[in-house]
Amino acid sequence: MIKKVIVLYASYGGGHLSAARSINEYIENNYPNINTELIDCVKYINKTLELVTTKAYTEMAKKAPNTWGHIYKGSEKGPLAQISTTSNKVMALKLEKLLLEKNPDLVISTHPFASQMCSYLKRKGKTNVKLATILTDFAIHNQWIVGHEYTDYFFVSHLGMKEDLISAGVSSEKIYTTGIPLSNKFLLEYNKSEILESFGLTPGKKTVLFFGGGELGLGKTRTLNIFKSFVRNDNIQIVAISGKNQKMKEHFQSFVEEMGKENSVKILEYTDKVAQLMSISDLVVTKPGGLTTTESLASGLPIVVINPIPGQEEENAKFLEDNKVAIWIKKKDDVEKILNDLFSNPDKIQEMKVHARLMAKKNSTRDICEILLNS
Repeated sequence: MIKKVIVLYASYGGGHLSAARSINEYIENNYPNINTELIDCVKYINKTLELVTTKAYTEMAKKAPNTWGHIYKGSEKGPLAQISTTSNKVMALKLEKLLLEKNPDLVISTHPFASQMCSYLKRKGKTNVKLATILTDFAIHNQWIVGHEYTDYFFVSHLGMKEDLISAGVSSEKIYTTGIPLSNKFLLEYNKSEILESFGLTPGKKTVLFFGGGELGLGKTRTLNIFKSFVRNDNIQIVAISGKNQKMKEHFQSFVEEMGKENSVKILEYTDKVAQLMSISDLVVTKPGGLTTTESLASGLPIVVINPIPGQEEENAKFLEDNKVAIWIKKKDDVEKILNDLFSNPDKIQEMKVHARLMAKKNSTRDICEILLNS
């Protein structure tokens, strides 16, 4: 009988935390007899290490994304992979204290570092805790499967990932194709008329949700140019989210005013109403992180992919494009032509919506928790 669950994540990108938070919230809301706790495993081990490494990741992904791409690839095998694995073994000795203190029946990990540390402790006989790993992208990386013999469950987003894990030596009985954990907000029904009115949008007009505030990845200038191409299209209305990127917000506003499009383009710094906005949208423009991609698919939305970080996001972009739910705008593409072709072909958008709905796994969080806690 499981009574105590620890959900471990690491703050390298927002997707790991979001997945962990969705799992944690679902257990709290649906399993009142189970105690659950959400912990940043790297911060627990060393707060300074967490600050330095997350800042290094952010700065590299922002200012030298191609370098990050080389590191991502290099860490699959060879010296970089060995350094990563060795450092996780050292850190695992500090994580042992956490497991002894909390004495969980189950650890759920949404980051490969946490999975590696726990599997190392299991191999050394320091703990016999059940270990579940949730992969938060649409392609595997070898760091996820270091010590896989000591992981009891793997949860992946699609069948191709299961096949890749099996090819890498993971036992098929451990692998579940549930999808990436998703917030309950994306399962709710919303009053679309009220949402359109609250944002000053026009009913019956195609709505594009444009995530333009990401500070990581390639090309702020490219993001702005793609935004301009959307704004020039008179047949759509846009909700643009600039997030914490104040300069991008100012660029967006300046161009919208220049074009006299204030009535058809709404710019938001931050919103906690992404689920509601997706419910009234026809298309999402975004970097292909695991979280936003999962939310878009759950909302049945086609995706226009921009500025993926080399590495996991480029792999996500390729997967989405191959499965006919996304169009990936690359550096030398003619953006105006791509958008004109897309918006002049309603059958194309409808086909992408159908593929998105077929790929969506809206009950991923529930399914993961039921497998882990009801077995």
